[in-house]
Amino acid sequence: MSLESTCAPKAARVFTDDERQALHDVIAHRRDVRNEFLPDPVAPEVLRRILMAAHAAPSVGLSQPWDFILIRDPGMRARVKALFEAANAQAAAMFPEEKRSQYAALKLEGIETAPLSIAVTCDRSRGGEVVLGRTHQRDMDLYSCVCAVQNLWLAARVEGVGVGWVSIVEEAALGPLLGLPDHVRVVAWLCVGYVRDLFDGPELEARGWARARALDAHIREEHW
Repeated sequence: MSLESTCAPKAARVFTDDERQALHDVIAHRRDVRNEFLPDPVAPEVLRRILMAAHAAPSVGLSQPWDFILIRDPGMRARVKALFEAANAQAAAMFPEEKRSQYAALKLEGIETAPLSIAVTCDRSRGGEVVLGRTHQRDMDLYSCVCAVQNLWLAARVEGVGVGWVSIVEEAALGPLLGLPDHVRVVAWLCVGYVRDLFDGPELEARGWARARALDAHIREEHW
């Protein structure tokens, strides 16, 4: 049987109104979780479904450049927490003085409180020297990994699992900790665990740091 016959086009599935609404509900209720994690480990079958959703993300040239490193070891998470604290002190100093006390009051990670961390990496050599779709936009492999993160985040939300993306850490410091070869990049450090409560909207808006803008302010026609 040829590959073409096994992957032949089929009629596009039409989703019901309830299915469509469910998807939009999950998107609307996704949150960046920082301090609401429960200590319970994520059930293996739930974690598998979440990772399968991430692995189903679109990727440039079907290269699937991502890997998912599961980190449960408290010692490793403590070392990453120390990296965060050093970077966070630097970040605080970058904001205007009148914002620093508000910044310091924000909880920006759950590295040690979440029972699981997932490092999402990008193997920039996957697919060979020339990858369909990367010939003119080399960073499409990184964007593919971000698509995997978003799939993971949404699947986790529907499973009742919270996810927090820790970006205030030096990427160059994470590589040696994880034993990454030079051609592999860290795209995301995610804190993952069950949650009891979530904010009704973005936490940073609830805490007065910023306000979400309406869609219409971001739609342009034909040119900027």
